[in-house]
Amino acid sequence: MSNTLKALSLAVGALALTHLPALAQTKVTNEGISPTEIVIGTHQDLSGPIKVWGVPVSNGMKMAVEEINSAGGINGRKLKLILEDNGYDPKKAVLASQKMIERDKVFAMVGPMGSPTVLAAQDILFDAGVLQLFPLTAAEFTYRFDPAKPQERLKFNNLLPYVESTRAALKFMMENKAFKKPCLMHQDDEYGKSVLDGFTHQLEAMKVQPASVTSYKRGASDFSAQVAKMKSDGCDLVVLGTVIRETIGAMGEAKKLGWDVTFLGATPTNVLEVPALGKEAVEGLYAAAAFEIPYEDTAKGKVKDWLVNYKKMFNADANTQAIIGYNSVMTFAHYVKKAGKDLTGQKVLDALESGEPFQDIFASPPSIFSKTNHLASTVTQVQQIKNGRWVLVKESLSF
Repeated sequence: MSNTLKALSLAVGALALTHLPALAQTKVTNEGISPTEIVIGTHQDLSGPIKVWGVPVSNGMKMAVEEINSAGGINGRKLKLILEDNGYDPKKAVLASQKMIERDKVFAMVGPMGSPTVLAAQDILFDAGVLQLFPLTAAEFTYRFDPAKPQERLKFNNLLPYVESTRAALKFMMENKAFKKPCLMHQDDEYGKSVLDGFTHQLEAMKVQPASVTSYKRGASDFSAQVAKMKSDGCDLVVLGTVIRETIGAMGEAKKLGWDVTFLGATPTNVLEVPALGKEAVEGLYAAAAFEIPYEDTAKGKVKDWLVNYKKMFNADANTQAIIGYNSVMTFAHYVKKAGKDLTGQKVLDALESGEPFQDIFASPPSIFSKTNHLASTVTQVQQIKNGRWVLVKESLSF
């Protein structure tokens, strides 16, 4: 080969390397993996405004770790869980993540809580090659990734997205209940905006104009103005981008006004605390949901055993949040086991992207990831509170 051809060949080779898919360039850590142990981390709100989520989520995670370790671990390795309190404060989430990376040498961050807290800390994880798996937020930034930014390949989510679930549930209600004047009350933050986007996009697709859209500041407790406005605007369906207290407050205000209107909540309203605390005020509420909520007196088999064991461990009834925390660790364990005994970070990433489904014990839609899709599922249910309990109305919805 001539020198000219050699030079051309080298140039072409170098050009080809610069155009390799970004997926092939992702750095994945091997920290936290030893012959006997895998160290994972999480940060939850254990003391702040959403500790009603953080405490049971962390309990569910602890329960999963205990079950896995009692059964011999994953291919002979025990799990070690490092749990930090983020107080639902982005600054604390950053500090906790730095500590877990630098001092605890975690292999993966599993089930970290909160949209603002996860967003603030995720780049620290990616820079260290630490996987961000199944965070407790359904925001798009936790599963959409830019192929031009190879480290974003490290994020995966197995929760039902707010935008998609709101669209599917709203479509079902509009088509099957013949509503004509839908409206929305949403929290004035990133979560509420996601619900607003789902609401807006679906109505645009159906060529329906909203009767009213109103918001409230996070932490508000008085919803009289918002409810009065929606009633005045003639709404026949109220979509709620609310959490627990706000759901109860809005529906209670409607009852005070004698306003008999149908309410549809986004997925965060689909928790046991809403009917338990709201009682008659929330009877009849519909909500988007990812899976059926089990009750101990009607559950069977593995689910029944799980509910009983949870109560024994934590002296409390299991709830939706505990299931989500438990599933985050069990999903992680499934793909680590698939990665094999000769464990590396790259092999775990490959296992996650293999397309193999994970099915939990709660009959949720299976989690399936691929190289181009890091969101497990968008399958939506609609549930309703009847006689103080959540019951399934419709399953396997899409928009």
